[in-house]
Amino acid sequence: MSTVITGNFRPLFFPTQLNRNLDRFLLRPSTVPVFTRSSTPKLGVSSNAIVETQPQPTGPGVEGKEESGYDNVLACPICYDPLNRDGNSPLYVGSTSGSKLQCNTCKKAYFGNETHLDLVATSGFKQYDESMPLATEIFRSPMISFLYERGWRQNFIFGGFPGPEKEFNLAKDYLKPVFGGNIVDASCGSGMFSRLFAKSGLFSQVIALDYSGNMLRQCYEFIEKEENFPKEKVTLVRADISRLPFKSSSIDALHAGAALHCWSSPSNAVAEISRVLRPEGVFVATTYILDGPVALVPFMRTFRQSIMGIAGGHIFISEGELEDLCQTCGLVDFTCIRNERFVMISARKSS
Repeated sequence: MSTVITGNFRPLFFPTQLNRNLDRFLLRPSTVPVFTRSSTPKLGVSSNAIVETQPQPTGPGVEGKEESGYDNVLACPICYDPLNRDGNSPLYVGSTSGSKLQCNTCKKAYFGNETHLDLVATSGFKQYDESMPLATEIFRSPMISFLYERGWRQNFIFGGFPGPEKEFNLAKDYLKPVFGGNIVDASCGSGMFSRLFAKSGLFSQVIALDYSGNMLRQCYEFIEKEENFPKEKVTLVRADISRLPFKSSSIDALHAGAALHCWSSPSNAVAEISRVLRPEGVFVATTYILDGPVALVPFMRTFRQSIMGIAGGHIFISEGELEDLCQTCGLVDFTCIRNERFVMISARKSS
């Protein structure tokens, strides 16, 4: 089964990005059909996002489970034991300032500021500091965080990304079995998908998660500017994708838009995702893929290793790599949709 995504996209401007430069430097076909390996019906794409305002009936991954809440999903990123909260203050957008959560096991305390909860393992360190790979550090920059929705993300269309609204519609089809549950928007950036998930009314709780505090501040500012936004459904969390601050088997869905290629260790990240997903929980992600003639370039794997060593991200050169990544980390029923270099993948945690 195959579908074709077409459209006339015009970006605002052209920021320099590693993936774009690689894509333009190496051979790229002008048009590529989108192939999907899935038992679900053919996925259509419209020019406008359809944001539903009422949740759909819950599916098998949600039915009969305890109602999700902020208190029963958050966990210490060091020992994964539950976090206890001081007082009864809410943890949604605009209400995290002064919040304190503490682990009863390791006694580590975590705090919230005006915009988000800081739940990284290094939170509170006074002397020790460590830098992250370039592919992570670049998005911690105030300038890149500011530009992300003001031109940077629009450039992704040159790699086949159909645009946030259309990607949201495609992701919804995979997420239908867990409508009514909670969802983590991992590596959320400035929160374009987090906001769509919240406004759709399809999920009881949306956790916008990113390692960059500056990205989360942008997310907060965008939310504050929107009228009638359901703030009570959204919490902003700073966390490491390879050390997720959630209890095991507590999350119904995890989405990661245009993020896999920026993770320094996709295997560690997907293993963590598998840990926190409930049985039948759904993982949906988008990334770039360099396959076809590009994958046949001599020494491509060596070249890829060199680039990854410098940037700290990851370059995928086949759908098989992505499928193997999901399966070896305990996820099943892998499917994908393609458009040029764009790929959306989905898998679920077995019951």
